[in-house]
Amino acid sequence: MPNENELINVIQNYNPFDRPLVVRSQDIWVTGFPDVPSLNAHASDAIFDAIERVRTKQQPVIGITIKAERGLGKSHLISRIRHQLQVDGSALFVYTSEINDLNRIKGEFLRNLANSLKQIGSQGVSQWRELATAIFNETYNKTYTPEELVRHFSEVLKVNPKVVEHWTDRILGIKYDIENPDIIAAILWTLSSNPSEERFAINWLAGQELPQSRAEALGLANSSAQDREAQAFSTVRQILDLISDYKPIIMCFDELESILMCNDAGFTASQVAAILAKDLYDKIKRGVFLTTMFPQTWNDQIRALREAESVTDRIAQKSIELTYLKSDDVIVLVSQWLKDFYEQRGVTPPNSLYPFEEEKLRELGKERPMVRKVLQWCAENWSLTPLPPKDPVESAYSKELVYLESNIQDDFQNKNKLSKALQFSFSTLVGQNIEKVYIKDITEVKARSVDQGYIDFKIIGDENGSVVKIGVAVLEGVSGRFLQAGLKRLIEYQDFDLTRGCLVRAKKVGSGTKAKQYLDELLSSKLGGEWVLLKREEIKPLLAIYSVFDARNDYQVTEEQINHFLSRTRIVIDNNLIHEILSDPSGEVPKDAIDEDS
Repeated sequence: MPNENELINVIQNYNPFDRPLVVRSQDIWVTGFPDVPSLNAHASDAIFDAIERVRTKQQPVIGITIKAERGLGKSHLISRIRHQLQVDGSALFVYTSEINDLNRIKGEFLRNLANSLKQIGSQGVSQWRELATAIFNETYNKTYTPEELVRHFSEVLKVNPKVVEHWTDRILGIKYDIENPDIIAAILWTLSSNPSEERFAINWLAGQELPQSRAEALGLANSSAQDREAQAFSTVRQILDLISDYKPIIMCFDELESILMCNDAGFTASQVAAILAKDLYDKIKRGVFLTTMFPQTWNDQIRALREAESVTDRIAQKSIELTYLKSDDVIVLVSQWLKDFYEQRGVTPPNSLYPFEEEKLRELGKERPMVRKVLQWCAENWSLTPLPPKDPVESAYSKELVYLESNIQDDFQNKNKLSKALQFSFSTLVGQNIEKVYIKDITEVKARSVDQGYIDFKIIGDENGSVVKIGVAVLEGVSGRFLQAGLKRLIEYQDFDLTRGCLVRAKKVGSGTKAKQYLDELLSSKLGGEWVLLKREEIKPLLAIYSVFDARNDYQVTEEQINHFLSRTRIVIDNNLIHEILSDPSGEVPKDAIDEDS
């Protein structure tokens, strides 16, 4: 046997299948699991055919719905589509699986659209820069590559600070259907070699309110939260139409069943997304909609909509079902995983399925298994001498930490994700005594609709024999009016039944503002509130374990297993951020708070 000792050593020390066998939303954007093109080829072929029909203007818009049970490879399929488009550049790609507020679905889709276009496209730069370059080249009859235009933009900006304004005016001369010139300006600002200018431009395109100094520097108008939601659909349509002038765009809605909530009208996430896709279908110039869901979701939720026929006629012009594996599929799947593994380790096996026996794999295929079941079987039957299995929660947690290493900038600005991670972490501590506070319960804050979304949750406990009710407001990734509104509510102890208010934030609050007045009142001896500084290294483990909890069905772990992992590792109970929120308030502004423009 070739290099037998090395091969045995590799097999005994590494198990390529002993890893979380789940494609999470973040995996769509990176090279993750080995792709086996023959699996569900009928589905990917149909999607690529739809993109080609739209690209060649045979059809303006096509809607495709993928129906499959959990574990049949829906997200694997989307990942295949994304990576092929990154290679051939035939379309831009937008992915939506995270919706924080179903009552503001248009604003949520705008955020997902902006964040998707921030990802690297086929030319080695963000899809935003690809779009900006296409718009500029058409307007000025140039042939710049995105990298060349970034350099050119930087050179011109040095001598002409109003270059964006001038280019925008010229572009609007041919883009008659753009109602908001700031959209063009913001897209051009994504060409900036200054990372903060690029980031703030994308934040504006995502519907976020910018610090006023930044908005003025970029020449972009800030709107109120109410106005931004009202304008979101129009902004989405204008961006999609701009893209459509150059390339098709494929918009994917995935994993919406995992969002276990309804909007105020009682619609589920899948229903809300389907209605949005129907509305967009009627308004955009060209594109492909790809929606994935369980068959039961399709039958019980989408078919139950009052406008079901109108919705399904658009989002399911083509309806595709994914199938269970056959024996030949199992052989191809396992051999591809092993091929990638052995190549990475630099060893040569005696055959493509080693150390497994083909007969046993074919026997497994007769059960018509899901991909995940096959990979789990391989994990359990790997190695010449069995290795102790890893804690599945620990594996999932490690995977989420790796993701956060390269994406903490986005998550650190995501107020909803930050607050959910903190609320979940505290919920695991009920019955514990930390910083002299015995935690009895973690509850939502009862508030009128106009007051919702500011104070994220309430910690109810006992401190030295007295009831303590700490209202926690995570006000990171927000500024201006929202920050002011959040701090105003945080000091209204009587209205929200609080004994203490706690602000969690990394950035400074501007002096001379109404928000600063509210902050001073919160920290006064009269109210005894607290400002806890949000630090990346402290929130990162809480974000990671919350992501595992949120995807526990995909990771196939239970709440009991997660709690056992937390008890063993103490990553929550010993977390400094947790202790700071519960400790006696200092009444001081943190010295290490960073500038709002940072």
